[in-house]
Amino acid sequence: MKLIKAIVRPNKVDDVREALDRMNIPGMTVTEVRGHGRQKGHTAVYRGKEYTVTLLPKVEVEIVVEDDLVDDVVSAVISAARTGEIGDGRVFVLPIEQSYNIRTGAVGL
Repeated sequence: MKLIKAIVRPNKVDDVREALDRMNIPGMTVTEVRGHGRQKGHTAVYRGKEYTVTLLPKVEVEIVVEDDLVDDVVSAVISAARTGEIGDGRVFVLPIEQSYNIRTGAVGL
C-alpha cells in the first residue's frame, strides 16, 4: 500500500475529488494547510498598509491505495490539479506498512 499526499490549490480540490470518484477510489482525507515552495508568496494591501504573505493557503489531499493503482491515481491527481502556473502544488508517494479498521479490527484496505 502507498499513501499519496497531494498539495493542491484550494480551487482544484473538487476537480481532484471528481477525478478520484471516476476511478472508484473509496476515500480520501482533505486538510487545509498553508505553505510555499517556489511560489514564495505575494504582496497584499490591507487597510492601506502593504505586507508580504509568505504562507499561502493550500489543501492537502491524502489517499491510500494499493501499489498497482499508484501511477494511475498520481496521473489523475496531476491532471485534475494542473493549471500550468507556479503554485500548482506537489504530489508525494510514501509506503504504508499496515492499515487497521478501528471499528472491526480488520487488517488492510
